Amino acid sequence: MPYNNQIDERLDYFLRHESGKLIAVLTKIFGVENMTLAEDVVQDAIIEALRVWKEKGLPKEPTSWLFTVAKNRALNIVNREKYKRNYTSEVANLLQSEWTAEPALDHFFSEKEIVDDQLRMMFTCCHPALTSDSQVILTLKVICGFGASEIASAFMSNKETINKRLVRARKKMRQYKLPFVVPMGEELQPRVESILETLYLIFNEGYNASSGDRVIKHEVVEDAIRLTEILVNHAAITEKSNVYALLALMLLNASRFTARNGTDGGTITLEKQDRSKWDKELRDRGFVFFQKSKPHEYISKYHILATISAYHCAASSINKTNWEGILEQYDLLLKLEPTALVQLNKAVAVSRVYGAEEGVSFMEKWDKHPAFDNYHRYYMVMATLYSAAGNYLKAEKMWARALKLTSIKTEQKSIEQEINHCREKK
Repeated sequence: MPYNNQIDERLDYFLRHESGKLIAVLTKIFGVENMTLAEDVVQDAIIEALRVWKEKGLPKEPTSWLFTVAKNRALNIVNREKYKRNYTSEVANLLQSEWTAEPALDHFFSEKEIVDDQLRMMFTCCHPALTSDSQVILTLKVICGFGASEIASAFMSNKETINKRLVRARKKMRQYKLPFVVPMGEELQPRVESILETLYLIFNEGYNASSGDRVIKHEVVEDAIRLTEILVNHAAITEKSNVYALLALMLLNASRFTARNGTDGGTITLEKQDRSKWDKELRDRGFVFFQKSKPHEYISKYHILATISAYHCAASSINKTNWEGILEQYDLLLKLEPTALVQLNKAVAVSRVYGAEEGVSFMEKWDKHPAFDNYHRYYMVMATLYSAAGNYLKAEKMWARALKLTSIKTEQKSIEQEINHCREKK
């Protein structure tokens, strides 16, 4: 591998896994109102790394090197008189003196403080003063290190629109003077639920990408799991049933990635997966958290979805899956979220328990639902059900509609193959 490629890979890794940590620490130092300053410092550190590393080669500890550069830049900034009045009250006194500023920064950049600050950043990005879309976009940008173009691709938008939404979100953060803290008392649990919803949406985008070249985006899934683990491990959050359930769901689903991911970047259906390729370690970890997730007061959607995933992971084959149990779980989920998408997932379970014809009949009454107008996976599921029922003419029409709606290249290839298959069967 060319040496410069090694450097580019290191920087890409840093952007993905380390920049959010640095931005969180620097936001505590500069204050939420100066979050863009924190991001600028991190960007400057990356530019400096690119320049020095290409001249002198990779250092022994690249991440430590970058952290040191960012810390030194922060120290230079705090020593400038024009900034001294802008720091948060928590750290202002320590940063005013040259004798205490450097030791304070060393403490702020310690491993424990970095983890704590990531948690604080999650609560800040997922503050109820922000819309749910803004919460997801901010989390992806600030904590996960995603660029505006990548976020735009994930949400079928464009870079300009995402940048505008980021500007509005940051303006609102300054306007409401959002605190960089973990809330206490009665306020804590509702705010945890807000973070869980954001992480769940991020995980779903990685697990079933809405656009791009790949159906599965592993780096998005990894970030969602990493951030959920911070919630699981933090002592401030005492009621963790829903957190355990969400982490169990993520790990159990992620354990099937290798078998689910085709060589062309598309997906292999559950029925055709080689189950020996499932990641046993991830699956076992998922089951551990699933056992810990006993509902405290009520059953959340994360408990139900984790249960469905557990049924799949426990089965040795598609035919030995407890489809009756899965169908029961979807009935429970419909009571919490009576949406068209849940109905579509239930239809698959209905077809497994009662036959493909029953699955088709169950969904045909939802045929005109507006939620499915531009949702290509609805037509993929219906095409699969029609094929299983022997109606290849209708299946071909459904595959053709799905082909028009999807922008994922690998999915387009597999759909074209299914269309040819239907034509051969007619």
